[in-house]
Amino acid sequence: MWIIYAIGSAFFAGITAILAKCGIKKTDSDVATAIRTIVVLIFSWLMVFLVHSLSTISQISFHTWIFLILSGLSTGASWLCYFKALQIGNINKVVPIDKCSIVLTILLAFLLLGEPVSLWKFIGLVGITAGTLLMIQKKEEEQEEKGKAWLIYAVLSAVFASLTSIFGKIGIVGVESNLGTALRTGIVLVMAWLIVLIKGKQKLVKEIPQKELIFISLSGIATGASWLCYYKALQDGPASVVVPIDKLSILVTILFSYFVFHEKLSKKAMFGLLLIVAGTLLMLI
Repeated sequence: MWIIYAIGSAFFAGITAILAKCGIKKTDSDVATAIRTIVVLIFSWLMVFLVHSLSTISQISFHTWIFLILSGLSTGASWLCYFKALQIGNINKVVPIDKCSIVLTILLAFLLLGEPVSLWKFIGLVGITAGTLLMIQKKEEEQEEKGKAWLIYAVLSAVFASLTSIFGKIGIVGVESNLGTALRTGIVLVMAWLIVLIKGKQKLVKEIPQKELIFISLSGIATGASWLCYYKALQDGPASVVVPIDKLSILVTILFSYFVFHEKLSKKAMFGLLLIVAGTLLMLI
């Protein structure tokens, strides 16, 4: 059964980007992020109650709270940038860049924390980086109507996602992972709605088309479902198998983007995807 849960985790993680894209065709990306985070928060606290870790909240030190907050702010910034990139860019280009956060995380961990990089990890880093570059390289005949704004947001999404991991490595100690996720998501929620209020976009909430609101909510549900399946798979199965399956969610996203948005991959991009998948698997050796 744990294999089914692992596949479920990858599936729900993969369709999250598809559902989100469907929900931000007319809806402002900042507003969509704020609404989606409410759904994700519900699921994250559901996980806390499932593992009975709420009682440990009083044991969190002041030092750890600081890094939880920093991690939450980084997560919020990553989500805001990711949604913006999805809104104006091609999913087949945005998602690979976002997945590159694993490369940045390992490089920052090496530079800031002195964590060693094995030969297999280094080869994996090269594979993921090369694959990403191949996937985002536009065709000669392709004309980008919206410039490179999507690329900037996608890169920032990956950078903030990697900072989230680094803050976790540096200062989040003695906190049960599900409780840490729930607390961090709460910070993301506050941050997301502050952005909405600061930019004066709160009035746009009432203007969200009902269909897009459904897709935004479904994207949050998909994220929550992915977390629940991932936790169950890790609980019952070996992490060495569960993690690679979950990371292959990019394949689900690419497949659905083809059928839903008719976004096709060139031969060069397909080769890049294979490099990303191979590099991801090598990172786990």
